[in-house]
Amino acid sequence: MYKKILIGLIVCLLCLSPIAAENWNSFAGDVNHTAYRDEDSDFVTNLWTFNMESPVHSSPAIYKDLIYFVNDQGIIKAIDMETGEEEWDLDLEAPTNSSPIINSNRLFIGTEDGLKAININNHEIVWEYDCDSVESTPFFYDDVVYFGSDDGHLYGLNKSNGKVILNKKLDGELKSSPIVVSDSIYIGSTNGKLYSIGTDKEKNWEFTTGDEILSSPTYVNKSVIFGSNDGSIYCLNKSNGDLIWKKDLNNKVISSPTADKHDNSVYVGSDEGNLTCLDIRDGTIKWSHSVGDKIQTTPALKENLLAFGSNNGNFYVLNKYTGAEEFTYNPGTILFNSAITSSPVINGNSLFFGDDSGNVYSLNIEKYEVPGSPQLYYSLAVLVIVLIIVVVAVKKIKGRK
Repeated sequence: MYKKILIGLIVCLLCLSPIAAENWNSFAGDVNHTAYRDEDSDFVTNLWTFNMESPVHSSPAIYKDLIYFVNDQGIIKAIDMETGEEEWDLDLEAPTNSSPIINSNRLFIGTEDGLKAININNHEIVWEYDCDSVESTPFFYDDVVYFGSDDGHLYGLNKSNGKVILNKKLDGELKSSPIVVSDSIYIGSTNGKLYSIGTDKEKNWEFTTGDEILSSPTYVNKSVIFGSNDGSIYCLNKSNGDLIWKKDLNNKVISSPTADKHDNSVYVGSDEGNLTCLDIRDGTIKWSHSVGDKIQTTPALKENLLAFGSNNGNFYVLNKYTGAEEFTYNPGTILFNSAITSSPVINGNSLFFGDDSGNVYSLNIEKYEVPGSPQLYYSLAVLVIVLIIVVVAVKKIKGRK
């Protein structure tokens, strides 16, 4: 009898696990910010570009066969990951810089008007919660959606009806995206503090840095790691907020750290223009890769590869062990560079990101293949015009002789 019960439990877990794996419950997909999901066995990695008609600052979310991008005007577009074709869109009627999360066919996203919940089956807004601007990307935990607002409140809403479960007034503006671990919520504030708040509404502890915290904390090995605009990255004990280590990276750290617990490494960008790899245990710098401009995106991690964009308009894929460049992609073809502040996500071998030109891209990270750039034609047109001007100028000079 017990054997049958055990077999039944195993079958149930096997049936439930694919469903759980489909959910995209937080910024960058999980508390480690790896932004990676395994692809289905029949998924085909293709190269494509798609125009969102307005700059893309937020990070996309993956759910089943679709990827969800949002432009800064608040237009959500659901795009087929294989073909790059639009499946449906929805106007949120409010600008947004928040990234979407998805759980059980429901999408949650912050806007300048508050938080909205969308049914992705019928593409309709199910409920909305009015508050000050929400730039914080929500976190889904135990049927509650947690997020911060510019009004300084940390909210937790019932996923089904938007009923307030938690409303905690903190100081400053909460633009950082929260994470929730073991009934504790971790979130940064523009007042320079990192807060730990229990889901029971009680404050566990707070830690003060030297400037605003826009970076979202990551959790690994019982530690909370995050960046501050004071130019440092911090590692705290999750239970009491005690400082484990701190490392000065010379300029603002808006990028959120990505943790690789298997390699004891954490990766983070800075406004100094470096992507830095540090040892999770003591903060020792393992390597640092300079790109010459701000890195405000959060790196995505797949096996031995690390992917991120820069404000210089280039997208980079590095070896996670050495920091050496595996390949780079410049969609603006130098002449029409657009900053890349949208953090990438990876589905199998497909890598996706957006940029300030309003385009989103699908790359093959395994074969180092990239799509043709929409700006290539503009660059060629500029070169043709320059050549014509040069030819005309040369003819005029010769004619005068």
